[in-house]
Amino acid sequence: MTLEPIAEGVLVHESECVQSRATVVLGHSGALVVDPGITRAELAGSAAALREFEQPVVAAFATHPDWDHVLWHADLGEAPRFGTAACAAAMAELLARADWQEELAAWLPPEFVDDIPLELLGLITAVPDASTHVPWDGPAVRILEHRGHAAGHAALLVEDRGVLIAGDMVSDILVPFLDMGGPDPIGDYLAGLDLLEGVADAAEVFVPGHGSVGDGAELRARVALDRAYVTALRDGREPDDPRIGPSAPLDWMADVHRAQAEALARRPLVE
Repeated sequence: MTLEPIAEGVLVHESECVQSRATVVLGHSGALVVDPGITRAELAGSAAALREFEQPVVAAFATHPDWDHVLWHADLGEAPRFGTAACAAAMAELLARADWQEELAAWLPPEFVDDIPLELLGLITAVPDASTHVPWDGPAVRILEHRGHAAGHAALLVEDRGVLIAGDMVSDILVPFLDMGGPDPIGDYLAGLDLLEGVADAAEVFVPGHGSVGDGAELRARVALDRAYVTALRDGREPDDPRIGPSAPLDWMADVHRAQAEALARRPLVE
């Protein structure tokens, strides 16, 4: 298990599952863990690595309520696991359904399904009303909430470390996944990209939920790539996007794109 430093007191781990990224921010009395990881071994490995740093987990944050961002392991302890109010509400709604595990099973990658711990999934606490920062004893971490990818999606800016944790946006392997359950998937995503672009000057490095870490220039390039993809969908054009082309990193991304374009074509226009 490796936690790679990307800035002072900020480390990341890349999962074998869709290059998922977990981020750790070291604090005064312990660590903040963001989107902790996927498999039991990864989660337990993060806990072991933090013990070597003498950094117990004192807080966690889920950038949004997708299953792969709300997992947990007992070895990480019982620290509060924060998210936006909408993220916490979505998790509470899911866990209240008697068949939630069966419902979730359809979304789990079959090659990892036996290694994904569901026992502590989704136990998210909403950050206090009107909070602009993660409530923890460590570097200031600003919450940038929007609905670009999912209800309650939030990026985090570790302000004095110059690190943007972007959640499931600005990936170099995934095209934008729009929030089809929202009232305006296109407008919401473009607004989310505007929000990320608005903090690009403060981001010396950024961490996407999936894919490669990059610097501020790469962040702007990926915002532009995401914006071009979304506006092409809006205008009914086929995007010229390397993430769905013949050399795409993930061969199934073209299928995701086609399904998304067809779903958008069936929706009524937003005035």
